[in-house]
Amino acid sequence: MKVIIGLIVLWPLVGFLFNGLGRNIWSKKTIAYKATGYVLASFILSIIAFLNMQSQGAITVHYFDFINTDTLKIPFDFKVDALSSLFLLVITGVGTLIHLYSTAYMKDEEAPHYARYFAYLNLFIFSMLLLVLGDNYVIMFIGWEGVGLCSYLLIGYWFTNTTYNYAAKKAFIMNRIGDLGFLLAIFWLIVKLGSVSYGTVLTAESLAKLSTTDITAITLLLFVGAMGKSAQIPLYTWLPDAMAGPTPVSALIHAATMVTAGIYMITRSNILFSASEFTQHVVAIIGISTALLAATIAIKQNDIKKVLAYSTVSQLGYMFLGLGVGAYSGAVFHVITHAFFKALLFLGAGSVIHAMHHEQDIRKMGGLKSKLPVTHITFLIGCIAIAGVPPFSGFFSKDEILAAAFAKSPIYWALGVVGAAMTAFYMFRLYATTFLGKFRGTDEQAQHLHESPFAMTLPLILLALASAIAGAIGIPELMGGHHWLSHQLTPIVGVTKEAALSHSTEWALMGASVSIAVIALLIAVNRYKRQADGEPQTALGKFLYNKWYVDELYNNAIVQPLNKFAGFLKETIEKNIIDGAVNGTGKVVQYSARKIRLIQNGQVGYYILFIVLGIILLFLFWFNDITINRFFNNLIK
Repeated sequence: MKVIIGLIVLWPLVGFLFNGLGRNIWSKKTIAYKATGYVLASFILSIIAFLNMQSQGAITVHYFDFINTDTLKIPFDFKVDALSSLFLLVITGVGTLIHLYSTAYMKDEEAPHYARYFAYLNLFIFSMLLLVLGDNYVIMFIGWEGVGLCSYLLIGYWFTNTTYNYAAKKAFIMNRIGDLGFLLAIFWLIVKLGSVSYGTVLTAESLAKLSTTDITAITLLLFVGAMGKSAQIPLYTWLPDAMAGPTPVSALIHAATMVTAGIYMITRSNILFSASEFTQHVVAIIGISTALLAATIAIKQNDIKKVLAYSTVSQLGYMFLGLGVGAYSGAVFHVITHAFFKALLFLGAGSVIHAMHHEQDIRKMGGLKSKLPVTHITFLIGCIAIAGVPPFSGFFSKDEILAAAFAKSPIYWALGVVGAAMTAFYMFRLYATTFLGKFRGTDEQAQHLHESPFAMTLPLILLALASAIAGAIGIPELMGGHHWLSHQLTPIVGVTKEAALSHSTEWALMGASVSIAVIALLIAVNRYKRQADGEPQTALGKFLYNKWYVDELYNNAIVQPLNKFAGFLKETIEKNIIDGAVNGTGKVVQYSARKIRLIQNGQVGYYILFIVLGIILLFLFWFNDITINRFFNNLIK
């Protein structure tokens, strides 16, 4: 297994090197086959590793010592257990489909840029695998930083566009803010426990060595890292702007894998978070607040990818709500189902954009149901799944989180149901405006509308199938199931504490949330199947359309003052003080050299005079020294 686990990580790295170094050599067909094939190979090996874990149990593989000193040892170890094996399947499985989709979606790119795109995509898969397989926080952090770098490279893939470059920098910088918190937590663990390995840190013995303050501080710092990577308030604004990258990038990085890294990290560290009630409250409050904020913004967006982007932020909020109320298996369940239906929705949006010749405004679409039949039916399945309508996957995972939230606080549940209703409304607003009614685009667009090629529709079909049936891994006992996923994660999160709810209460909660979601989606379909939204007219509509003016607030309160401060440092401190001191030193040396060199005038009389004066000065210094010594000696006597 040591070789198999190593190859799972190495194959995407080989793909990165192959395409990156040979981008000016290989044909586009070779690039596509190799890039997709390497990720597919990792997926096959991940299945083998998963099956081995099921039969043999968790396995830790040691490769070498990353850091080895007298006081600190950090091994380069990989761990395949119940949690990491699930993420392996999601990352490589969804990653393979997105690579396949990209081979057709990016076909118009020139071969060197085509290779660059797939090289970045392979590097991202490599970094994400490193993140989930690492057996300590340092290896996780290496992968954590790797996916941040790949996010920057892929968002700014079309680097000749200044706006896209700005979006890439925004994502990179906001992620670095969160990463600082993660790094400080790692340092804190090293100082207090002398180790960052999961097998040492995540134990009752290590927990006993930490004070309440230590645990709260460490978990809050870890959560700051998760907030940045998983786009939670206040570090969420980078994710909608990240839609500047190619649509498959949005599906892979900003829906299925990278943004779920925060959920993975907190689930992995659940023993620490469960020991801090304060941190759990913070996580739950931030989660539900993010879910509601993003949902209100999504209601008024008209860019097909922006709606899905804010939907992602909202669904991540639900996952953090689950983590905050202790439903770790429920949060992971929603990660898995969300990976399927959100990747499906993004790729479906890409298929629409492809048919519409890169048009993304849903107000200029409509009536695409008959023109894009495969895209239509698969997109509809994705919408039903995310809306939480049974028996599709999103219903089971979202219901588990809401039930746990109700057990913790009915307020959490009520707010979660409001968010679920808004989710159903804005997703079916998107669906109805895009696919129903009459076509509102140009005549030229209408003449060229066509279904996407097989390389794009096959991933849609497979993801739609997964979105429909993935809920089977978490059917609750209430419905006659055994919740396989909860039992699977027991070694990681412990035995799931059943919510203190009667079956009748659970059925009532379930019925209420589903009924409200269905009513919301029916209202949306009925309202938008014939016409699209115009420009917002009400104050509230404009407020939501402009995304609560959060970007403007950040710009005025943080970006502009920092720019002005940087300008002051550049123009005043650097030029006048630092440069002035450096340049002034040079000018003083030059001036003194010009004056001193006048002494060398070539006249012997001047030289004799200076020699005599020098002798007199030396004599005075000598005489003065003797006089002073005698004076002090007399005082001492």
